[in-house]
Amino acid sequence: MEVDAVVTVSSRMASVADIPQHKMNIASNPGDASSELWAFSLVFYQLPEVMSALLALQDGAGLDVNLILFALWLGLSGRGRVDDRAVDAADRSVRVLRDEVIEPLRALRAGLKSAADADILRLREGIKALEIDAEKAAQDRLAALAGPAFKTNPAEWLADAEANLALYCRPRTASGPHAAIIRRELSRLAGKPLLLVRPVRPSA
Repeated sequence: MEVDAVVTVSSRMASVADIPQHKMNIASNPGDASSELWAFSLVFYQLPEVMSALLALQDGAGLDVNLILFALWLGLSGRGRVDDRAVDAADRSVRVLRDEVIEPLRALRAGLKSAADADILRLREGIKALEIDAEKAAQDRLAALAGPAFKTNPAEWLADAEANLALYCRPRTASGPHAAIIRRELSRLAGKPLLLVRPVRPSA
């Protein structure tokens, strides 16, 4: 990760990668579910082709990137599989933030992209930061729904993450090329638990 940048985790968030790390509310307590989920999201989002695959699933299939990341993290962190009830509960927990905060901020930011006025550009930077704060708040709500990790076999982690992805994406989308990219990168993460729980730090 660049010292002066942060990788973002939601639809069209690639353009906010210039927000300084110190402006991000990244918790730093390993073992805390919220910290773990956020750290995993930042790590996973950087992997080859993952960003484009996640955005394609959100833009093309109407899926929520934060919910995808949550479902994957639950499996890969040893917290098992979700069912329809769990997915519905997760969606309800973030719906207000997504509908009333994240998406309006995203639309406002996008609408100011071509502005030439210095004051407007400065304000747009603030909108970017608010948008990421809202993303983090959504993930905090999701993490609050997670139980403790209880599985220790990496083979189970991968299978559970793939099952969670398939359940949330539904068969047609789960069998497509974007989900295939995600499954490929999941297989590379399986068996590396420190990657999943260690807060992301800027490189030296």
